[in-house]
Amino acid sequence: MKTAARAAMVVALLATLIAHPLPAGASDDAPGTTEHTIAMGGWERPYLLHVPPGRRPGKALPLIVAMHGGLNDAEYVRRQSGLDEVADREGYAVAYPNGFLGTWNAGACCSFARWAGIDDMGFLDELIATLVRQGVADPRRVFMTGFSNGGGMAYRYACERSGRIAGIAVVSGALAIGCTPDHPVSVLAFHGTWDPSVPYSGGGNMDADVKFPFIAVRVVMEFWRWVDKLPALSWPLPGGQDDCVGTGPGPVVVALCTKERGGHEWPDYASGLLARFFSERPSLPEA
Repeated sequence: MKTAARAAMVVALLATLIAHPLPAGASDDAPGTTEHTIAMGGWERPYLLHVPPGRRPGKALPLIVAMHGGLNDAEYVRRQSGLDEVADREGYAVAYPNGFLGTWNAGACCSFARWAGIDDMGFLDELIATLVRQGVADPRRVFMTGFSNGGGMAYRYACERSGRIAGIAVVSGALAIGCTPDHPVSVLAFHGTWDPSVPYSGGGNMDADVKFPFIAVRVVMEFWRWVDKLPALSWPLPGGQDDCVGTGPGPVVVALCTKERGGHEWPDYASGLLARFFSERPSLPEA
């Protein structure tokens, strides 16, 4: 598609969303899963919010922001991950935001959000701030996860907002942006060695019109280990599968779970493990 035609299509789609925003949902902190929107520059950005039953009114909970993969939506990753059940068991609130036309502006990826210059960092900032103001989320215990393009967005948030996030977990996602975090960040990643979309050994192109190769998964993990000033990934990860290795005990941990012959998928054990990983991370310092 020619650049001018592609830009015109994105503008037309954005205009449609502005003219017909999705409706706001129920009460902000009702138990169960409810629909909500946040006003961003004249249009409404939708998200789902899951609050576990039995939460004491007014009690702020640790928050997981879970982002869908490319060309999916919030409901898809909610069902794909099974995080509602994990959140109910472990006492988390979970926010499932929707990307622009199913995509997130994670840097060199992906398509619609990148072409339109969508401010997804601003959206995530406002989503978290909204849930903190409402007393749903504890600002010192905000975590982020995502699948594929959503995982790349989690990486971007950790790169640019390292002081606001207590840890991230990336599932089949790529680091697609220059990264200079100013605080250590705990990172847990899940990847399959036969993933055709995010090649485990690197290569290919980040996007249809971005002729820059994916970085090999182990190089990405070495980057996080290096920037966090941690030892090699040579320790078993507590509670993890045999294919999970990490940097060892400590408040900040980098860990990788590699599924041999695994594809572009959310492993069935990933949500339970990431919740445990998050629960073991310390809270952020008081603001």
